[in-house]
Amino acid sequence: MKFSRFSLVLILFLILPQISFAQSNYVLPYPSFMPGNKFYKISLIWDEIKKYWYFGDFGQFKYNLSQSDKHLVEARTLFDYKQYLLALSALEKSDMYFGRVFKVLVSAKSNNKNVFEKEILLKEASQKHFEELKKIRGNVPEVFEWRPEKESPTILNLWEIMDDSIEIRQKIL
Repeated sequence: MKFSRFSLVLILFLILPQISFAQSNYVLPYPSFMPGNKFYKISLIWDEIKKYWYFGDFGQFKYNLSQSDKHLVEARTLFDYKQYLLALSALEKSDMYFGRVFKVLVSAKSNNKNVFEKEILLKEASQKHFEELKKIRGNVPEVFEWRPEKESPTILNLWEIMDDSIEIRQKIL
C-alpha cells in the first residue's frame, strides 16, 4: 500500500514536469532598463547605434526581432504595474519593429536568400508574442482614463490597441 502511493507520487513527479501548457518554445528576453531608470535613455541611444552594426537582410532581421521582443517585454512589465501610457508606447515600438521584421524577410526572399529557418523563427516569435498579448489583454481594463496633472484626461482604448497588436502578429501565423 505504501509502496503504491510512493510509486504514484514518483511517477507524477517524473511525468508532470514534461507536460507543458505553452504553445511556443520561443523565449522572450529578460526586461532591460525600464522608463524611469537613469540608464533607460542611454539604452535607447545604444539600441539606435546597434542598428548600424546589423547590416544585410539577416542582420536587420535579427536586430528588428530582438527590438520587438525587448519592447514587448517592456510593455508587459509596464502593463503589470498599471503604467498604461508608457506600456502603450513600448507596445507601439514593438509593433513597429515586428512589422520591419516581416519586411526584411520579404526583402531577403526577393534577394534569393534561403529564408526557411528565419520563417520558422518568425512564426515561433509571432506565436509567443500572440500568447503574451492575449495574457496582457486579459489583465488590463478595456478602457482607461489617464489623468495627467493640470491637463485634460485622455481615454486609452487598451483592448482596441491590444487587438491591433495581436492582428499584426496573426498576419505571420
